[in-house]
Amino acid sequence: MKKQLAAILCALLLMVSALPAASALEGEALRAADTLATLGLLDDAASDPESPATRSQAAVLLVNLAGAEAEAAAQSGSSAFQDVPAAIAGAVNYAAGQGWISGVTATEFRPNEPLTANAWAAFLLRMLGWSDADGDFVISGAAAFAQRIGLFPTAYTGALSQGDLWETAAAALSFSYREGDDTVITRLVDSGAVSRSAANALGLLNPALTARQIADRCAAAVFQLNLYETDAAWRDDTPTGEASGFFISADGLAVTNYHSIDGATRATVTLSTGDLYEVESVVYYDPDIDIAVIRVSRDALEGNSTTAFACLEIAPSGTGDLRMGDTVYALGSPLGLGLAVSSGVVSATEREVERYALPCVMSTADISEGSSGGALLNACGQVVAVTSGAFLYGNSMYLAVPIDPVLSADLSGRGQTLAQVAEAEAD
Repeated sequence: MKKQLAAILCALLLMVSALPAASALEGEALRAADTLATLGLLDDAASDPESPATRSQAAVLLVNLAGAEAEAAAQSGSSAFQDVPAAIAGAVNYAAGQGWISGVTATEFRPNEPLTANAWAAFLLRMLGWSDADGDFVISGAAAFAQRIGLFPTAYTGALSQGDLWETAAAALSFSYREGDDTVITRLVDSGAVSRSAANALGLLNPALTARQIADRCAAAVFQLNLYETDAAWRDDTPTGEASGFFISADGLAVTNYHSIDGATRATVTLSTGDLYEVESVVYYDPDIDIAVIRVSRDALEGNSTTAFACLEIAPSGTGDLRMGDTVYALGSPLGLGLAVSSGVVSATEREVERYALPCVMSTADISEGSSGGALLNACGQVVAVTSGAFLYGNSMYLAVPIDPVLSADLSGRGQTLAQVAEAEAD
């Protein structure tokens, strides 16, 4: 037993030591720079990725990401900022006129000052349609908000390197504007600011994602679910069960398994950022098909309150387009250890299982105890099913209940508390 424990600890230490720091890894940064340069969005891709990013670089790159380089070049007239050199005056004036950037003071933009994560996050968020003026986020917490909604794939704090700037800009290409379904790259292509052939050559318009892209784009919407069956367990912060779940709307609607919440009177949600929120209500559930839709409070018990969560798209036809052999990805929190992604193929699209009222999707995407309620995604990153269980004596025979009932469920009501559902189901 001691040897087993030592082996496990060694493995964990190796995993932790392999994790990248928050600053950009050089290889990743240069790949991001190449992507941006190929698209014509970055002129100084040969710069040192470890050198500090500046506010002037951010302003120019922001305008390019918006596809507004020509409009910025046509800007004329004086600027509100007195310290902006002529070379970047058009970009700064245009971005300021759009309300995307702000100065350090009313008259100083300070173009050569180091770019902070919060400033860059605020610039990007405003360009994408979010507003600190309307209370969507606060500048002092802009980077944390960007991570919570999935815009930043990891945590960034303090001053950014040029590599950080390139990586976050490249990641933003696949992010959607707040209003509408357009992503940054699709809008750039549709407007003619970026050539379709260049975007296609880089795979940016290919709906099929790699496992890395699934993790980067979807993990922020998946959470660990801690369940409490008694008031004493809640007071002592001693969970009586652990599961997974995922958001399907920015305002806090989320999906999990019914068996995950069965008997619980309280529950909390822990995001990949570490922020902790309480489950407010259950707006839909069906024990027979093992699905529940819950509403999560946006007021944090620990960490940061938020105006929005990252959320996953449900495949329009649910499991209807799945075929044997299709690639799928499972995202959840196995064993309560934190978020994990696994990949596999669909081995059966309609496997009859005694405990479920609907046929299940069976796949080889690994799940474990604690993964119940996680998302099974197709190659496009859309939810097709909810990871639920496995055949105990089988190999790679993991089960997920179809997401289809959620597509037709009425999710508009206030719902019931977990305690009310537990009482009703106990009768």
